[in-house]
Amino acid sequence: MKTLRDAFDVKIKQKKQDVLNDYDIFPDKKLLDKLRTEIIENLIDNEMPSNVSLTEWINDEIDKTIEGYDLTNLERSHLFNLIDNEINGYGPISELLEDDNITEIMINSPDEIYIEIDGQLVKDESVSFINDEHIIRTVQRLIEPMGRTIDASSPMVDSRLPDGSRINAVIPPLSTKGPVVTIRKFKENMTTIDELIRIGSLTPYMARFLDAAVRGKLNIIVCGGTGSGKTTLLNILSGFIQDNERIITIEDAAELRLNQSHVISLETRTMNYEESGEITIRDLVINSLRMRPDRIIVGEVRGSEAFDMLQAMNTGHDGSLTTLHANSPADALNRLETMVLMGGIDIPIKAVREYIISAIDLIVNIERMSDGRRKVTSIVELENFSGGEIKLKEIFAFKQKGLTSKGEVDGEYILYEGIPKVIKKIRARGIHDLDDIFNIE
Repeated sequence: MKTLRDAFDVKIKQKKQDVLNDYDIFPDKKLLDKLRTEIIENLIDNEMPSNVSLTEWINDEIDKTIEGYDLTNLERSHLFNLIDNEINGYGPISELLEDDNITEIMINSPDEIYIEIDGQLVKDESVSFINDEHIIRTVQRLIEPMGRTIDASSPMVDSRLPDGSRINAVIPPLSTKGPVVTIRKFKENMTTIDELIRIGSLTPYMARFLDAAVRGKLNIIVCGGTGSGKTTLLNILSGFIQDNERIITIEDAAELRLNQSHVISLETRTMNYEESGEITIRDLVINSLRMRPDRIIVGEVRGSEAFDMLQAMNTGHDGSLTTLHANSPADALNRLETMVLMGGIDIPIKAVREYIISAIDLIVNIERMSDGRRKVTSIVELENFSGGEIKLKEIFAFKQKGLTSKGEVDGEYILYEGIPKVIKKIRARGIHDLDDIFNIE
């Protein structure tokens, strides 16, 4: 019997073959790369004549460059597509950006490009850049619509793209091996809770619990490591919010896509050339409190804004949601304490912990497993404050037993006995959807 992992493996192999097929049919790849480089450099060095169209200009340059070479119509068409992508698209990675199966693109050097498909990294041999300058030109074209730039004076950029994808680029002198670019692609149709259930990221009971928790206006932190799916899960949870609520989202780069009718999206701003004009997450959180929000959703808490977020949760803004980079719920609490103290708030650690437990109701941990799949591995509530420590109580968990012979993660989901403390808050809002799960009469 074929497993889901078998299907993924077939899909990955097929995708890799699809990526290479067009390129593999050409016997002399080095010649095509040489001609592409020459054509692009000629087009860059010369202005387009006023009496011809862009297509005619490209074709004329191709004709001049390939004179003397015996190229087939297919090879010539391939060259035209490469040049067209360079002028009208985003160079060699144009088709990778358009492919919905590819979730991440990593450029390590002109001829070292990796793509992620279903959580698996594949080196794409069919794509290459001419040189480092070619990579930088492509990055500049990607970030220009967002008012960003990258050069020797600003050698690092972290920005969203017009379609919502996220790009991070580092160039010399910060990067010693040349430009390094990472693009995390945005999916127009974000994964739904039903899709997460289908692929085994959580159980139907866990989905129902999270749905009720959001509608019940619990304050929730989603934690996990890099690439674990925190933002995707946050987007799904945000979808449970009722349409009649005023929602304010705060992000470094606008990635959340909410379908409610009353959503205000705020985005940070970096310093300009005069080292002024910076607007931080903390600035936006403080300002959002003056905007009469029913819900505040912070894309990711990273620093001193943690205290302001907790303050909002403690002063009537129930149902707030955010993500935090941490490897477990306990680690999330430790990081939250550290970030509050980073804000320069001169209060003892005991008071910080009391503030946290009065603000946060649930912590949801999501992990990217060793087989590339993502799972919600823990849902915990902050039970009480005892002996100067916050006590966590696990409600749901995924317990890994090991790996199968095919390298799949083997384990089971657990629902712990007892009625969670947060059920009282959920029921107080007239939500009784969880009574059968926890045997409440």
